[in-house]
Amino acid sequence: MASAAAEFDSPPGSPAYRRYVMGLLLAIYIVNFVDRQVVNILAEPIKHDLGLADWQLGLMGGLAFAVLYTILGLPIAVLAERKDRSVIIAIAIAIWSACTAACGLAQNFVQLVLARVGVGIGEAGCTPPAHSLIIDYAEKQKRGSALALYGMGAPLGGLFGMAFGGIVADAYGWRTAFFLAGVPGLLFAALAFFTLKDPRTAERLKAVRENTVKKGVTIRESIVALARRPSYYWATAGITIKAFISVGYALFMASFFLRNHPEEVAQFAAAIGLESMGFLGLTIGLMSGGFGALGMWLGGQLSDRYGKRDVRNNMYICIFASLAFIPPFIFAMTTGSLALALIAMAFNSMLSNLHYGPGISSMLSVAPPSMRAPASAIQLFIANLVSLGLGPLAVGLLSDMLAVNMGAADGLRWALILMSAFGFVAAGAFWIASRTLERDMQH
Repeated sequence: MASAAAEFDSPPGSPAYRRYVMGLLLAIYIVNFVDRQVVNILAEPIKHDLGLADWQLGLMGGLAFAVLYTILGLPIAVLAERKDRSVIIAIAIAIWSACTAACGLAQNFVQLVLARVGVGIGEAGCTPPAHSLIIDYAEKQKRGSALALYGMGAPLGGLFGMAFGGIVADAYGWRTAFFLAGVPGLLFAALAFFTLKDPRTAERLKAVRENTVKKGVTIRESIVALARRPSYYWATAGITIKAFISVGYALFMASFFLRNHPEEVAQFAAAIGLESMGFLGLTIGLMSGGFGALGMWLGGQLSDRYGKRDVRNNMYICIFASLAFIPPFIFAMTTGSLALALIAMAFNSMLSNLHYGPGISSMLSVAPPSMRAPASAIQLFIANLVSLGLGPLAVGLLSDMLAVNMGAADGLRWALILMSAFGFVAAGAFWIASRTLERDMQH
């Protein structure tokens, strides 16, 4: 191989080590989302303890995290094409874990926002280099399922974060939940640093000796190259809108059930020996995490099976995922039965997450090999700035506005229902991407 930027002819490392890499990256992403999502189950006690409005919850849970998370993702992605990706990931884990623990020390809204900004700074260094590593370690025809496996860390992390956070908050308070959530990351930072290998390192050292290494690509060069591939930015648009919907309502799901089904929540919780927060953390975690992970796995399998026949099938899977989740979600928001609402949300989570493997795989596959980390970072920059930055804030603002005439419970209910309508916009973006995907992958 003449250049460090070129693709590997075959996946590097032994099959056993490649499985270890995939497993470790999945575990790291689970920890990533535990630390990111634990705030969702803690939103209501934080609101009452610190005297916050819904828009402040949205700002704390979304925009405060998203700003530096999105901005730093771009230079970190460029760095990942020039430096050891495993070291970048290890440092990132240590930073976000420490800042998660610091959330538990916050005494007011400003301090909590600053701690969440720190979590965002750390987590910016995780996914772009991880995506780039996965593309190197996975067989080309199995990238969809490999990326879907990694993506399962999001719902699984949400599951553990919600369940763990709710149970710990009931027993010891929301501050202790933040402290304990930050601890596991330190172990994974060490594992990443000492056991995760960047397969390009030896190739780059050899290329330096042969004077064949070229300067790493810049973000500007990547944007110019990717702009010639319409399917890249339309797929990115679809993924962004899907994330805007799901991240927007994730912060408020526990609040929705506490406001609209308080008696049933208390009764169900007592029946299994838990209090309301612990019960909601466990059930919301299972429905969004367990069924969300199932949806991601299924989407990856569908991508591997049907995407190799016709790459446009990846976009058709994404279109289905963008539309199919809407009916069960609206049913969950409007039914008077807590049990039926939770069952419907489980189906919503599974259907909503089908798009991850096909969407991310297609988006990265149209990028030149030397631009995959920047391509991932650009997509994450757009998606997270819109979804993390504006999703929770939009729901919070809309909820506060509607609550003036409807009350807090119905105001939040209809704010969430209105968010689901953006699924039609996401489906349109994926359909446009399908029209040029095959051509763009050949360039």
